[in-house]
Amino acid sequence: MEKNKICKESIVSELQKKKVHLFYCLECEELAHNIASESDHITLQSINWRSFADGFPNLFINNAHEIRGQHVAFLASFSSPAVIFEQISVIYLLPRLFVASFTLVLPFFPTGSFERMEEEGDVATAFTMARIVSNIPISRGGPTSVVIYDIHALQERFYFADQVLPLFETGIPLLTKRLQQLPETEKVIVAFPDDGAWKRFHKLLDQYPTVVCTKVREGDKRIVRLKEGNPAGCHVVIVDDLVQSGGTLIECQKVLAAHGAAKVSAYVTHGVFPKSSWERFTHKNNGLEEAFAYFWITDSCPQTVKAIGNKAPFEVLSLAGSIADALQI
Repeated sequence: MEKNKICKESIVSELQKKKVHLFYCLECEELAHNIASESDHITLQSINWRSFADGFPNLFINNAHEIRGQHVAFLASFSSPAVIFEQISVIYLLPRLFVASFTLVLPFFPTGSFERMEEEGDVATAFTMARIVSNIPISRGGPTSVVIYDIHALQERFYFADQVLPLFETGIPLLTKRLQQLPETEKVIVAFPDDGAWKRFHKLLDQYPTVVCTKVREGDKRIVRLKEGNPAGCHVVIVDDLVQSGGTLIECQKVLAAHGAAKVSAYVTHGVFPKSSWERFTHKNNGLEEAFAYFWITDSCPQTVKAIGNKAPFEVLSLAGSIADALQI
């Protein structure tokens, strides 16, 4: 009797799920297919991404009539200014095609680290990007939902206007699941490269002992030092929201190793790695390149994932399942 009740509840739950038509930019094609494979309720749709002779976009949304009255989403990657305009052009049109609802999935909010002014004249481009996203037209179903993962500064949620509904998700559950797969003999502790990372993530990882590093200024240099915690004899996993050049992570690893860490790994949700800076972490030969046992990233930055491939120590933890769930909210 109980089994039949559970079975019926499961069927009802499945029937209540909305069917979503998912469009995507070219960079996100692989991630889009992975998202669709997570749910029978997600159907992939296509866009013809072309350009005129002068370089400006010549775009066409396929099946525009068929998505009327349907739930629609767009998977974006604002990896460079060069690709933002063409995607924004599509994003601004989709809600106007008489769709039931519209969701923008922007896994990585690219200007998030440029969120404040240190002197008059600085341009906080995080606010500019939030204003661009906030001006997405309202669909028949109401404001656009905007799904973003591990935005760099939590206060940036207040940069968005009331015309959109930002949904801030995190990739940390992917990390905790991966850590549970490590050998039981390994004593895992989590390290944060600075107080900002600790504030962001320590409550999500409170099942693990923690170590906190800090940056101090010595002359013209900023030196990484151990602020609190003891990494001796442990597998230490450095956690942060994103990585650019990787300099801070490398300095953190050196400090942790000097204090007796048995092994050091790293996790970031967004592996930005401009100018192929990920290469300094690959296991090429003995030395610094093998300082990290694992380096976990998500597929929020598709170009990085494509470039890295299966090169050790990198492992990609896919956001596909999490995004598929978010599309049902």
